[in-house]
Amino acid sequence: MEKAIANLKRERLLTPKRLEGVPAARLAQLIRPSGYYNIKAKRLKHLLRFLQDRYSGSLRKMFSDDPGALRRNLLMVNGVGQETADSILLYAAGLPFFVVDAYTNRIFSRHGLISPASQYHQVQELIMHNLRRDPRLYNEYHALIVRTAKEYCRKRAPLCSKCPLKPFLP
Repeated sequence: MEKAIANLKRERLLTPKRLEGVPAARLAQLIRPSGYYNIKAKRLKHLLRFLQDRYSGSLRKMFSDDPGALRRNLLMVNGVGQETADSILLYAAGLPFFVVDAYTNRIFSRHGLISPASQYHQVQELIMHNLRRDPRLYNEYHALIVRTAKEYCRKRAPLCSKCPLKPFLP
């Protein structure tokens, strides 16, 4: 993802107006390092169309909308799921929506906090009901989850004996 963003920065395309003007095929090539680049380029174009149609291309207008309504509207954009919508709300808008991903599910299920079959909203509610509603806290907490999952709570061959969360295992 970092390489794709670096490509967009290098081409001075990190504004909605500039991204909207880039042909989908060119955008796909620029974001190629992120994987599934053709699909992501189409989805990004859908999101840009939503931003233009609903908020005249203004991120400021979009982010000043009612957060719950904005989330519901983002979820109606083709290709935007819960994790993507919440990432936009947390990381771009600075709103208190916790992002649940595979790392979160892996750590929480291995520690018995959730069932492996838990739904996105159930995991999100668990976290948001137990942490202060603070975007910086959510950002840091999620970053720590990602780091812990990558270094210790790996999908294959987890390093449970070295994990800093070992004392909290059931």
